[in-house]
Amino acid sequence: MSIESEKDMIGLRKVGNLVADTIKLMIASAVPGVTTKSLDKIARNYFESFGARSAPEITYNFPGATCISVNHEVAHGIPGSRVLREGDLLNVDVSLELDGYFADAGYSICLSPTHPNLANLCNASHEILLKTIQSLRSGNRINKIGTTIETEAKKRGYQVIRNLTGHGTGRRLHEEPVNIVNYKDPADLRLLSKGMVLAVETFISTGAKLAIESKDGWTLKTPDKSYVAQFEHTIIITEQEPILLTA
Repeated sequence: MSIESEKDMIGLRKVGNLVADTIKLMIASAVPGVTTKSLDKIARNYFESFGARSAPEITYNFPGATCISVNHEVAHGIPGSRVLREGDLLNVDVSLELDGYFADAGYSICLSPTHPNLANLCNASHEILLKTIQSLRSGNRINKIGTTIETEAKKRGYQVIRNLTGHGTGRRLHEEPVNIVNYKDPADLRLLSKGMVLAVETFISTGAKLAIESKDGWTLKTPDKSYVAQFEHTIIITEQEPILLTA
């Protein structure tokens, strides 16, 4: 969507703040011994108390309130009986609808301070996302996003997942512009415009370049058991630095 009124801005800020607060609560609750189902329930109880709904549930009938992926899972992990353990790489992806507005964000963390490789991967993915977002302006080509992400990942010795993408959001979970890839695509001549609402994502990998679907029909994982750290923010494009809705 594109911002058309002050009402749009207020609605998007409200749902963006709730997405961010839900992620903070989940990360604080993610300790060894907790199941992913319990973590999902904590999130649901929190955001539903504000009248929000799970966007994946209402849009795609996803079997959970949030997406929770662990270790070699890249995205769309289904909350269940899996018990979190020290050293796990955890990703939580929260997408909410509130009063007709949508926001989407993701966060990855290693559940061990003594696992520097995974901690470095998470830090790199987060830094690359923020650097990419801060560089965007109205009039830039959309492919600047993927070009920056891929360039920064390779500088750090990582790969990017090529079949998972960012997207437009705001009035629906996924809307135009779709397929905002994590790599340089010279053929993508689309432009960013003032007021455009985007969910920008980094999928930074220690090896794999593609994610494959698991037998459950939802969870995406690496085929070589490499690790991926995903971070995501919903932003509004302006003529200056973008407005970060899910900080």
